[in-house]
Parts: sequence; structure tokens; C-alpha cells
Amino acid sequence: MTKEVRNFNRRYAKEYNIFRTIFYMSFLYIVVFGFFNIFYNYKIEGRKNIPPKKAKSGKYIYAANHVSIFDPTMVAMAALCPIAFMAKKELFEPEEKLSWLVKRLGAFAVDRTKPEIATFKTVKDIVSTSWSLGIFPQGGTRPYGKLEDIRKGFVAIAKNAKADIVPIAIADWDGYPKLKPFTRRNVKIKVGEPISYQLKDDEIIYEWCKQISQMANYENCAPIPESYKQKETQNV
Repeated sequence: MTKEVRNFNRRYAKEYNIFRTIFYMSFLYIVVFGFFNIFYNYKIEGRKNIPPKKAKSGKYIYAANHVSIFDPTMVAMAALCPIAFMAKKELFEPEEKLSWLVKRLGAFAVDRTKPEIATFKTVKDIVSTSWSLGIFPQGGTRPYGKLEDIRKGFVAIAKNAKADIVPIAIADWDGYPKLKPFTRRNVKIKVGEPISYQLKDDEIIYEWCKQISQMANYENCAPIPESYKQKETQNV
């Protein structure tokens, strides 16, 4: 009899319980911080931009630029709270080496070629708990200093969940660890100011790109919204 393989694009609020939270936070403080303390000179800036009480409510979407497979852990280091990340569905395949860990840390699968109703249902369940949501609007990893071809789905998700977006910039990343003693890589993790989900779609994308580009010293290729152009014209 063939064992049915679960589709992890649909996850439920009950899965983000106290036991998974304890596992997540233990992994963060013991494994993740331990790893970065050994292999990286890292600096976290801007935590004051996240109001502590609201952060604990789960009503935030953390959206970061994407430079490496370590980005989810770096976002969690900055936020210091449990975050369920949207991840490409290929990571949940049985033969994928990180599959077990990705599932246990609360990530859920998305098909990057088309939106699914299950994705929105999962997001609603997650933000109804103490967990927050993690998204990478660039889609795949792009370790170069240019913001372009941003996936607009994160805006629809934020509006559907009624959750503000916190920009997280992975800056000055100079690569994966070297397996040489006393050699450490560098990275800065910067937290921006929350962006209201009530803004217009193009305004949210522009604001996210603007903050990321400023914090990470990236080139911002996002078009300026018409509403912003009108305001500038009126102020002249």
C-alpha cells in the first residue's frame, strides 16, 4: 500500500502550538545563534522598529531580500519570534535533505508559478496564532544589489491577512562560511519601519523596495507610484 504524501501548502492553526513554538525558539537560540557566533561577524540593527506587544500578536509579515539559504534564520534572529516562512514546494519533497527540518520549523509550501487558495487559508490560520509570517518578495535567491521583478503576491497576502509588513534587509553579505579556523564572514541584518497593509498595492511595493535599497545599499528598480508623483506635483 502506497503511503499518502501530505501536501504542505495547507497548514492549520493547531500546528503552531506551544510545542512547535518551544522547538522553534530553542532551535533559534541554541543552533542558529550558536552557528552565527562561530562563523560570522554579524550585527543586528533596528529592532526598535518592531513594537514588542504587536510583534507577539503575530500580526506582522517579515519581508526580506533574498541572498542565501540562511536568510530565514537571519530574519528570525532579528525578529526574535516564531515565523512561519513561505517556501518553494520543492523543499518539501521526501528526497530533499532539509525537508524534515523545514516542516518542523513551521514553513508551508507554495507554488511560485500560480497562487493557491490554500496559501491564503494557511496565512489566515498562522496570523490567528502568536506566530508571524515570513516572505521573500524576490522569489529565489539573488545575491546581487538590485531590486527588480518583485513578486506582487506578498501584497495580496498582507491585505488578506490585514498584517503590516516589516522590511528586513540582509546587507553586506560576503558569502557562506569558510571551513578555516579563525575565519569569519560578515553580514548585517537591518530592520526597517513597518509598512501599513492599508496602502495601495504599488505604494507597498515601492515602500518596501525603498527601505530595503536604503538599508542594504541596493539599486531600487521599483517604479514610483502615480499617487506619489501627484503629491510631489502638488507640493511644487
